[in-house]
Amino acid sequence: MNCSDIIKKLYACASEKHKTNVVKMGIPKESSIGVSTADIRRLARETGRSDELAFELWETGYHEARLLAVLLFEKKQLSAADIERLMEDVKSWDLCDHMCKNLIIKRNDYHQFIMKWIHSPRTYEKRAAFTLIASAAIHDKGISDETLDDYLNLIRENSQDEQEHIKKSVSWALREIGKRDFTYNEKAIILAHELKAEGNKTQIWIAKDALKELENLVKAEGRTRLISADSKMGEKAK
Repeated sequence: MNCSDIIKKLYACASEKHKTNVVKMGIPKESSIGVSTADIRRLARETGRSDELAFELWETGYHEARLLAVLLFEKKQLSAADIERLMEDVKSWDLCDHMCKNLIIKRNDYHQFIMKWIHSPRTYEKRAAFTLIASAAIHDKGISDETLDDYLNLIRENSQDEQEHIKKSVSWALREIGKRDFTYNEKAIILAHELKAEGNKTQIWIAKDALKELENLVKAEGRTRLISADSKMGEKAK
């Protein structure tokens, strides 16, 4: 399939319900098609990986075409400059997170983007830095304690931004580090209390939001990471 064929397929899968949801996230109506994530993933499996096709889809400007493009890129063949160029076009939290979780975190050099974007004045670059921290805490099995400690320091030093899409990602990053084990649960809780006691309005919000989960985590049999006590109770009830 070429780019034109795929756009036609996306329109064939579209619904007004999904388009309304996309527009609510701030995507301009003219850039939205209205396709579910499930349909996008199905189409990605049918299409197969191709950097050339992915870039063509990305350049259409359609939100759903860009979500699909992320799944078609050959992760190891893209340069760091390619990633930077793609991120410049990101204008929504869902595309930001989608790129981080399905493309950037799977690269060996994801850490460099955290260190660069954590200081960015651009909303979605900064959100991406915290989203990558959260994703690394979940998925990078070889991540060191030293790196996690560095990430906690980054959270401490860069959590003042009051923008909703950034402060929510900071809370997410802190919570995911705290789910690693009881040692990091304690470290995350200590940091949250420090932010709550000494931080600005945004840091206090982040601390309270994170503590709701961090102080309710338990170890579950068969799980390498901690889970909420409520989740464990739900599993027992099944």
